[in-house]
Amino acid sequence: MSTFIDSCVLLDLIENDETWADWSQAQLEKAAARGAMMINAVVYAEIANSFSSESELDAFIRATELQVKPIPRGAAWLAAKAHQRYRRSKGSKTTTLPDFFVGAHAQVENLPLLTRDASRIATYFPQVNLIVPKR
Repeated sequence: MSTFIDSCVLLDLIENDETWADWSQAQLEKAAARGAMMINAVVYAEIANSFSSESELDAFIRATELQVKPIPRGAAWLAAKAHQRYRRSKGSKTTTLPDFFVGAHAQVENLPLLTRDASRIATYFPQVNLIVPKR
């Protein structure tokens, strides 16, 4: 089974996060053993600033064996509607739309989502199977 990978997990590795890098590495290894690992253009953009060039980022994508998938139109629709519900419920952050694209894409493709930022996804996309740290 394929797994959708959130940017926070990749950034843990890229930035060698002292708290989360080991957990994220172990989870990526488990995901790779289950099947393909996928991201979309939103995740690609979110991790891009950690690289000095597009070719360096693409080399990381290849080395990590990530597949960059296009965002289905249905996922874009769900992301917009979830963001609208969030804003109507007095959600204060205006930069949440990328999170909604990730959650909606995982839902439309029926993929588990490997992430550390689960609360918003769980609220707006409750059908998504989340792979998160145990608290």
